[in-house]
Amino acid sequence: MAMPRPTVAQLTYGSCTVIFSTLAMLLLSQTSSGPGIAVVVVAAVALGVLVAMTVPVPKPSRAPVAHSTTRSVIRPAARSTASVPASRPEPVTVPARAPVHASVRASVASAPEPVREPTAP
Repeated sequence: MAMPRPTVAQLTYGSCTVIFSTLAMLLLSQTSSGPGIAVVVVAAVALGVLVAMTVPVPKPSRAPVAHSTTRSVIRPAARSTASVPASRPEPVTVPARAPVHASVRASVASAPEPVREPTAP
């Protein structure tokens, strides 16, 4: 099982957290020794990973419906009593409802009163 790729937001928040927390900890601790700097860097990377993992991941969006007049529906294949490996479902086309496009010009023209825009004082 492969690990999902990080999003742009996760990379951005994680990287900014590592950079700014490293600078802040180095300035506040005023350390100049090698082991002290190493501890600060390890702590900053751990904090950056924690921040990147807690960024909310967007839910995958549904695929847009094609603008054709038919939709494809998958119907499972009928079961057979023979010991044949399961096959892929057979696609079935079903007529889709046509989108309704009301004419805006016709609906405004048939309005009982004229449309009035507010005037500025």
